[in-house]
Amino acid sequence: MSHIFKQHLEKFISVSDEEFEAILGYFKTIRVSKKELLQEEGKICRHHYFVLTGCLRKFLINEKGVEVTTEFALETWWLSDNRAFEFQTEALFSIQAVENSEILTIDFQSQEKLYRDFPVMERYFRHVYQRAFAAYQMRINYLYTMSKEDYFFHFYDSYPAFVQRVPQYLLASFLGLTPEYLSELRRKKRS
Repeated sequence: MSHIFKQHLEKFISVSDEEFEAILGYFKTIRVSKKELLQEEGKICRHHYFVLTGCLRKFLINEKGVEVTTEFALETWWLSDNRAFEFQTEALFSIQAVENSEILTIDFQSQEKLYRDFPVMERYFRHVYQRAFAAYQMRINYLYTMSKEDYFFHFYDSYPAFVQRVPQYLLASFLGLTPEYLSELRRKKRS
């Protein structure tokens, strides 16, 4: 599975096979089961997760006690409570496996050492964070400029495999819809 991570790195930086093996030593590979919690809201955020296979989600629980999914991570995507990870503070979000998943994980101290030992990795993470921030900006734009229906159709057309893969109630939570309204929109899309 490490080849997936190497291919991803090489989209942004160049590393030799020897360097890659050394870089990989800063990470741990874990397997998690569907619905397993990796990070719990209120606990110190100690890890950053890279999905090799499977799917993760980040969520919060609102004032009504309802889970609100704010982000997903599929293969080759990173996920963490970034603020809590960077400042080593209590997480505002929980992270859970949506599917059985295989993940690379790195803790804060190991990531800082990785940056010192392999400065090219800081460049890699800069690219990752820039892309993630750009995606976040687009999501905010869609949330505030599109109707719920248009946002669903845009998302459905942009990520059809993702829409089929993620459970409907989680997708509804992410899009700010009720599961019933999402079902109605899916029927409309098919007709």
